[in-house]
Amino acid sequence: MKVNDDHIFYRNPAKFYPTVERGEGVYIYDKSGKRYIDGSGGAVVVSIGHGIPEIREAILKQASEIAFTHGTHFTSEAAVELAERIVSLSPPTLTRVYFLSGGSEAVETAVKMARQYQVDRGQPSKYKVISRWTSYHGNTLGALALGGHTGRRKYYQPLIQHTPHIVPCYCYRCPFNLKPETCSIECADDLEKTILYEGPDAVSAFIAEPVVGATAGALVPKDGYFQKIREICDRYDVLLIVDEVMTGIGRTGKNFAVDHWQVVPDMIVCAKGMASGYTPVFCVVTNDHIHDTIKQGNGAFVHGHTYSQNPLSCATALAVLDYMKTHDLINRSARMGRYLLEKLKTLSRHSIVGDVRGLGLFAGVEFVKDPDTKEPFDAKLKVNTRIGNQAFEKGLITYPGGGGADGIRGDHSLLAPPFIITETQIDEMVAVLDAAIQEVARELTGQ
Repeated sequence: MKVNDDHIFYRNPAKFYPTVERGEGVYIYDKSGKRYIDGSGGAVVVSIGHGIPEIREAILKQASEIAFTHGTHFTSEAAVELAERIVSLSPPTLTRVYFLSGGSEAVETAVKMARQYQVDRGQPSKYKVISRWTSYHGNTLGALALGGHTGRRKYYQPLIQHTPHIVPCYCYRCPFNLKPETCSIECADDLEKTILYEGPDAVSAFIAEPVVGATAGALVPKDGYFQKIREICDRYDVLLIVDEVMTGIGRTGKNFAVDHWQVVPDMIVCAKGMASGYTPVFCVVTNDHIHDTIKQGNGAFVHGHTYSQNPLSCATALAVLDYMKTHDLINRSARMGRYLLEKLKTLSRHSIVGDVRGLGLFAGVEFVKDPDTKEPFDAKLKVNTRIGNQAFEKGLITYPGGGGADGIRGDHSLLAPPFIITETQIDEMVAVLDAAIQEVARELTGQ
């Protein structure tokens, strides 16, 4: 029976959406029986796979007791246990967890927490938050202001508050035309310059994705970048916020991506993978100093959302983290990620593939018009969408993206399959992407 979807306002009203029926492991099935490999975990959400019985049982158990209480009235055993588990996974000194129900919401929470901390400690002049170009921090107006993606910002520019941005750590397209083998991480020095231009007494925090996701496709920073960023933040009394909405927990093969560089931020925003898509639950993890400053200052954090800390979401996320631990999935993400990157590098033989990069099960393939000059395609060609659509037709779900080169031009595919994926399934996934790239390359070049 055909489903009547005439009343849904779709994100892309011109697109046809098959009706989903069920998910199982790394696969999704539509109503026609067609099977898709979830090669991007949806939007880098699904970490442990679809249809896991243990998660369903945890949801039913909590729902049979109580599904919702407001955070101003009660705490719950699920919330307490989940916070304890997240702290156990977090870098040292990060001991306080504030629960949210969305990524943009969590990013804005971190910014507001930083601001209230500065006011409550007697530094009310510190309010600016510096971020980077070629970044994505969410779609609400505050989060969009922090993001560095021109295509996402242009419609809403009159509504967006100005925030200072620095250059990205983008080795393939180095803003200083340097080589990572010999550079001195000038892209990190740009933070110090901007803090000085804006005035250290005015800067509250710096926010960055440890590995950039949606806007450029798994940009992995050079070792030493985040260590230098941490030093600069400390030098000028600026809080370091890392946006791990995509990369935490386990996506890059570590609990959090910053763990690769042994950097301890002041706040971590996480994580789609924390509940693997079984429920919307996110959080900000911070330290006792920020918590206690607010507690001893105003006495309460002047902020909150309806579904924050609800028992059903907390119980679901706890079950997901239990499943990850039982099956050692974070280490598996690291192991399978090395295999995935090795296989994706074979795609470099295509004339339109400029770069292949990644960390853990978080990888990107960048497409270019000229691999020698790295010239991007005209954005009107929608190369990333065409490759994504071809892959989807062939049964592979990817996360297409654009704008990495200059905010408008630049095409990539982001790959982020569930941690349970096997080598055979990776082979199948890469083979489908290979065929999709080949077909689009033939259309573009006529060869």
